[in-house]
Amino acid sequence: MTGLPHSVLFCCDHNAVRSPMAEGLMKQMYGTRSYVQSAGVKSDLEVDGFSIAVCREIGIELERHRARSFEDMREMGEELSGFDLVVALSPASHKLAKDLTRHYDLEIDYWPILDPTAQGESREARLESYRQARDQIRDRMLVRFGPPA
Repeated sequence: MTGLPHSVLFCCDHNAVRSPMAEGLMKQMYGTRSYVQSAGVKSDLEVDGFSIAVCREIGIELERHRARSFEDMREMGEELSGFDLVVALSPASHKLAKDLTRHYDLEIDYWPILDPTAQGESREARLESYRQARDQIRDRMLVRFGPPA
């Protein structure tokens, strides 16, 4: 199924690697046609430096991103029921998203995106694994939402 939802929440484990990349990519590719946010199961980390670097390569700035959890969102008054689509990028976030939305009529997609944090020995090998995760997200977006306008 393709088509652009009005609002999308991307989620992963810490809102520090995959979901901020997805939020940035979605905003770059589809602009303001959708309301886009991201969250994590936990918000105990800052945005990852390798994520910042590989997104900067394609013109996406993540430096100002502040990690937040599902709980942080709720405390700030933003409910999951306000989103048309939740896209989980990790097994833990998929499970939590399903648990938190079991009483809502809400679409949840699961995109099993590579966790690049434990990949590669050298700096260049690590960057390559982050590029791979970034590109997996971009490719899934193109399939799910169609070409950018």
